[in-house]
Amino acid sequence: MPDSPPSPPTRTYSYLGPTGTFTEAALAQVPEAAGQTWKSVNNVGEAFDDVTSGRSVAAMIAIENSVEGGVSATQDALASIPNLRIVGEYLVRVQFALVARPGIELKDVNVVNAHPVAYAQCRGWLEANLPTHGHIPSTSNVASALALFENDLADAAIAPPRIVDHHELNVLAENIGDNQNAVTRFVLVSRTTHLPEPTGADKTSIIAELPTDRSGALLELLEQFSTRGVNLSLLQSRPIGDALGRYRFIIDADGHILDERVADALLGVRRFSPRVIFLGSYPRADLAQVEYVDRYDDGVFIEARDWLRSLVSGEPGA
Repeated sequence: MPDSPPSPPTRTYSYLGPTGTFTEAALAQVPEAAGQTWKSVNNVGEAFDDVTSGRSVAAMIAIENSVEGGVSATQDALASIPNLRIVGEYLVRVQFALVARPGIELKDVNVVNAHPVAYAQCRGWLEANLPTHGHIPSTSNVASALALFENDLADAAIAPPRIVDHHELNVLAENIGDNQNAVTRFVLVSRTTHLPEPTGADKTSIIAELPTDRSGALLELLEQFSTRGVNLSLLQSRPIGDALGRYRFIIDADGHILDERVADALLGVRRFSPRVIFLGSYPRADLAQVEYVDRYDDGVFIEARDWLRSLVSGEPGA
């Protein structure tokens, strides 16, 4: 009887852990990750190091929150670590609970463990219900709860509601987020240079630096998109760090790099900016079709380019 072929090796995906985090919930939305090895990491740097070293094929990272805005640690890492690409984005609704060890009641809480982003999103509730509390930052929403078992520095923690399914914790309060519609956007990052085909519901992410600190420089950068009919869904500045007044901009543009209007806009940005990092073109998580006016259709750009080519080549009637 012939030997059966060996099973293909499993692929490893890194995510900010431990198990039960919102990042893990985002990774669960990736069909290719089902049945593969999921590696829990402690921070963004470790996740990206897994990818660049080849220990993981991809890493799931939070990049933006609908309440707090961009995640600076992720944005800065994408600007400084070469050869990374975003291959997909995923949305996770964010809800928080205040949890504690058995025997602790709300009146006993003086110090709260919480990830800084989670803490910011629950600040209103905390100030109203625990006005004199102290805060100990944690590396993740789940780690904040697990720390309750490691020491008694904190009395309670802000964590995902499902944490009680994995650990013996009591829920002191539910839905403590100040914004019940809060959503976090996650991106799957890898080293691949393969471009997915355009779907009509795509997003293109880049990082671009301004050439000089002068009046009108940012306007010139934005005009590269506006004059091509490309809408921006994210524009956030981050300091470059070498001098005051020097900034890079994280930009999400509606459309795919293979769309003529987006490609032309990127060419304009490349001519204008001293450093442009292409982070990828990928399907939007909400699958919303990109809208634009007809004068920015692919055919218009192609016809204009053909017209110029005919002028240069001296074709009759051009």
